[in-house]
Amino acid sequence: MAKFPPDAYAQLKAYFSQVAPVSDADFEAIKPRFLPVYFQKNQFLLRQGEICSSIYFVVKGSFRIFHVNQEGIELTRYFAFENKFGTNLTSMIEGTESVENLQAIEPLYVFEVKKAAFFELVETSPQVNKIYRNILQNAYITSQRRIYDLQGMTALDRLKWLLGQYPLILSRIPSRLVASYLGVTPYTLSRLKNGL
Repeated sequence: MAKFPPDAYAQLKAYFSQVAPVSDADFEAIKPRFLPVYFQKNQFLLRQGEICSSIYFVVKGSFRIFHVNQEGIELTRYFAFENKFGTNLTSMIEGTESVENLQAIEPLYVFEVKKAAFFELVETSPQVNKIYRNILQNAYITSQRRIYDLQGMTALDRLKWLLGQYPLILSRIPSRLVASYLGVTPYTLSRLKNGL
């Protein structure tokens, strides 16, 4: 297994400090639930049809959440980069089969928290409860933005918006995946990049 970043727990605590400050003692109590896991590039964290049983915090690398439609076209909904949580919330909350895949884009180091442990922490730790509320709020805002804002934008404006959210995305993520997020072909994306 690849060597996990040695300062990973310090990185997680720094994230807590920004969102929901936690004492050293409280963090030590929470820490064992965050299990270090490594995924190779292109490895699946979750496949369409499986039930999602974990939530992931990205330490290093990235993964994407995507769906394959009936025509076999991949539609990317979300990129999870460093210091972001990602999961299929609907599948995890309801215990239903996921309609999405979670796949590592780069060599990926995450903290995995199992569903039961996570929801126990939501009930017992004010800090994790606040982080969960933050995750839910961000998921809602992102989905609303994708439905209303991005659909009304030109392809070039969608690309500019994406670059505003993730400035390094074009240097880290393959163009075909960026295109699947924007809802354009890789050829169109190449043309748009030339127009920036």
